[in-house]
Formats: sequence, C-alpha cells, structure tokens
Amino acid sequence: MGSALILSACGGDGGDGAGTAEVDNIYADCEANPNECNSVPADQLQDGGELSFAIEKNVPNWNIISSEGNVLESAFVLKGVLPYTFYTQPDFTVTMNEDLLVSAEQTSEDPQVIEYEIQPDAQWSDGTPITADDFIYNWKVQNGEDCPDCTPASTSGYDQVESVEGSEDGKTVTVTFEEPFTDWKVLWSSTGPMYPAHIAEENGGTDSPKGLGESFKWFGENVPEYSGGPYQIENFQDNESVTLTPNEQYWGEAPNLDRLIFRVITEASEQPTALQNNEVQVIYPQPQVDFVEQIDAMQGVSSHIGMGLTWEHFDFNLKNEFLSDEPLRDALFTAVDRQGIIDKTVGQFTDKVEPLNSHNFVPGQDGYEDVVSEFGHGSGDVEAAKQILTDAGYELSGGKLTTPDGETVPEMRIRYTTGNEIRQNECELFAQAAKELGVTVNVEPTDDLGGTLVEGDYDIIVFAWVSSPFPYSGAVQLWTSDSGSNFGGYKNDEVDKLLREAASETDASVATEKLNEADKIMSEDAYVLPLYQKPTFIATHNNVANVRNNSTLDGPLYNVAEWGLRQE
Repeated sequence: MGSALILSACGGDGGDGAGTAEVDNIYADCEANPNECNSVPADQLQDGGELSFAIEKNVPNWNIISSEGNVLESAFVLKGVLPYTFYTQPDFTVTMNEDLLVSAEQTSEDPQVIEYEIQPDAQWSDGTPITADDFIYNWKVQNGEDCPDCTPASTSGYDQVESVEGSEDGKTVTVTFEEPFTDWKVLWSSTGPMYPAHIAEENGGTDSPKGLGESFKWFGENVPEYSGGPYQIENFQDNESVTLTPNEQYWGEAPNLDRLIFRVITEASEQPTALQNNEVQVIYPQPQVDFVEQIDAMQGVSSHIGMGLTWEHFDFNLKNEFLSDEPLRDALFTAVDRQGIIDKTVGQFTDKVEPLNSHNFVPGQDGYEDVVSEFGHGSGDVEAAKQILTDAGYELSGGKLTTPDGETVPEMRIRYTTGNEIRQNECELFAQAAKELGVTVNVEPTDDLGGTLVEGDYDIIVFAWVSSPFPYSGAVQLWTSDSGSNFGGYKNDEVDKLLREAASETDASVATEKLNEADKIMSEDAYVLPLYQKPTFIATHNNVANVRNNSTLDGPLYNVAEWGLRQE
C-alpha cells in the first residue's frame, strides 16, 4: 500500500552556494524512486563531517514511548540512539532492522507465537548485551497491566501478549499472544523503540509495579547517557540543541558523520534563513506558504514535497462540559469549511491536497473509505449547523449561544504549535466559523504540544498524527477509551469493541471492514475532524547525501547512519 509522492524537483537547480557541491537537484528522482533518490555510495562520501538538522520543538521529555514524550521531533533525535525491530521506508514498506535482528518470524498461528533472534554482538554502549530482558521490560511498561503508574503512548498489541521469554543467553526472544495481533511488526519497532532494562533496574526497578513506574518516569526526566544505536548523545542544551556523536560500542557499520546536531528552531519561518546561512544543512518543517518559494530560489539547495501518512485534524476536549454535548460538537464541525481552510493554507503551494474523510487511512492506502461526508462535517454549511443547534434546544440571540438549560456557552480556546503560521490560520478560520454560531473561540499558541495534550490544557486543538503503516494498532492507540493517546477523553463502547476486534483479526479485509465501521461511528460522534493528508517538505544543501523524505513516523531519520556529505 502507499500514496503518491508529488512535486519532486521543487528546489533549486544546484549552484555555487558556500560549502555545496556542483550537483543537480538531488531530489529530482524521489517521486519515481522514493527509497533510492539522493543515494551516494560510501566511497563517494567525505570521511566524517558534521550536519545540522532543524527541529521545531524542544525535547522536554526523553521517554518517547510515554504519552507525554510521544512527540515526532523527540523521536527524530532518538532515532539513532534507541534500538528497534522494524522501520518504515519512504514507500511505506515495512523492513526488519537487520542491525538489531537476525530474524523475526511467526512460528505458530494458534496460539500466535513470534520468535526474534537478536544479533549476537548487539549491545548497549556500556557493553551490556541487548537481550530478551530489554524486550520484557518494554513490554511490561506498555501493556497496561504490570505498571499502573506508567502512561504509555499506546498499549496496543502489548496488551494482547501473554508472555515474553528469553533463551540462548537471552538472544532468542519468544513472544506468545493471548489473542492474535494483526500488526505484530509494530511491537518494539520505531513507533516504540526499546529502553535498556539494566538502566531501568538501576533507576527504580523492573520487577515490581512501583519500580517499573519509577524507572519509566526516570527515562522521561533524564537525558540518555546510554545508546543501543549508531549514535549517542554527547551534549544537550535546553531549547537550543542536541549533539550526537558515533557510538563507539556500536556493533554494526559505523555512521558516516563525526557529529549530528539537532538545532531547535521553533519559529518555522526562521528555518529557511538558517538553511541559507548554513546554520543548518537539513530542514524538515511543516511547509508554509511563503518559504516554499523562498527555498526554491536558493542556490545550492534542493527540496521536495511529498504526501504520506501524516494528517491534520481538529480535536475537541470532551472534558469541557459544554463540548461533552454532541449536538454542539456536531454543529461546530458542520460550520467549519475544510476546503476553504485548504484553499487558504496548504492549497497555495500544492493542488493535490483535498479534504480527508477517514481517521485511519489516507488516500492511496488500501482500506481508505469516506466515512465523514455523510454527516456534513467540514462542509462549511453554517445554516445546517444552526439547525442542528435549534433542533437540540439551543438558542442563538444577540450573537450569544445558550444551551437547552439556559446557560451561555462560554469562551473557549483553540491551540496550535508556536510558530506554525498555517495552523494559526486554521485556528482563526475555525474561530470565525464558531462565531457564526454564537461561540467565541480564542486562538492561543503552545510551545509544548505533548504537555498541552496530556494536561488537557485546551478546548479545541489542531495538530497532526504521523502514522505508521499499521492502521489497526494505530487505531487502538488513538481512539480506544483507555489509551493514553486519547487525549480528549472520547469513549464509545462499540468503537472500543470494533477496534480491538480489528486489531486481533487475521483476515485483513475483515479487519478493514471493522475499522471503517468503527470510524463511521466516531465520525458521527464528532470528536475529531480530519482536515487533510498533510504535505511534507524537506530541503537540504546539495552536498548532503542519503537524506530523503519519509512521510511516515520514521521520517527522514529512518536511515540516519547512512547520512553523510558528498566529496567536493
């Protein structure tokens, strides 16, 4: 499955920029060959060197398998540090991490049993072998039972595992499921990489619920001094940068670069200037209307716009007593004009974006089905929205909306990520639509998306989910009532039932049918309004090699050990 990449060769045509090589647009072939474009053999790379990559958010929490730490930029920083079983390539194919694993195979269907063989030399940076103990610890803190104080981003799949056992000195891991799990390759993968069990043992424990909770919290609060990947963290400057250097104890092929620096640039509009001034050599911002053209005009720089598994959406916080009333949510979503939002934002630099009508699939994926339009959500039909409210007993008078109980609907806050002009515009357009219904919505930024979501410090919020090609486990993570990633507190017992059945279904067609059935119920409940499949945008200096767009949760960092600089 997959979706089309668009508008390759969007960047400059090469040139004489300082520090760049004489190379044509390095992304010209990305639409046809997403996995191989900008490939440069190792013998054509500089020996060592330094690259800087701009990230839009600071890293306030280092536990990316926690609900608060589950932020894309944090995952990017730790991509080369934490070990994982599988990853997703730019064409959405799922690939085993051969650096960590010799094999990963299903050895039994009833019960479902998966056997992993870990590379004999795989070890943490302090020399401790990577073993079944690490699989077991990370299962315990994510299965929703062994650690009541843990707040995992998702329990999906882990909560269906009956046992995890080690043999052959811990280098063979046998995982037995209590019930089948459709997306078993997502476990211990790049969507939830592994933290070291022996470090957990030293900082809380691994055997008791209390110890598990303490170690889980410790991983969030402390900058990793350990590594199970090709890089390790050398230095962290809060709100400024994270510097990675090669992990000298890495058993696989050593990374090409001497140093990889993640520079925190929260104002997306400042990233093109940083790229032009050679303060950073790679940017992967959410594309904004103005700087796509700005970068296109730069000499010695290439860029690429792609379409992938990232999707933008408005979310309600159902803990707000007024938004807990479905007719109000229904009306607000009906008044919002998704096509108008697209036309005034991302539609200004690409014509391939259209309203998204699913919470679990994007156009081009097997299983994509329109489950939104029939409810009128995103249509911009203000009169229909007013009728929904009138039918439910609301009254609109003097620009104020009152509930059937006579209470005035209070002012609300809609929040977006600091520095993201497109999202600010989306919020303002939402507020304009709400005003037509007598609801005042104030637009406020946040510089801590994960914290804002976990704390429920919003009434409405706009952000994007960056998905993996595992829709069934992903749906369990996002929408089930007991998931730590269900930030707005949505609960529907029938949806819970259908999603869990889909995640345990061995027939993919039946799983898809159940997933779309649940999705239709959720659409009618008006909890989350999908906006559009989000364009992704990467721009680099032309001397940067083996860096390419990856519109999945793995992002461009999926092959970070291969990154390098072309020979002059």
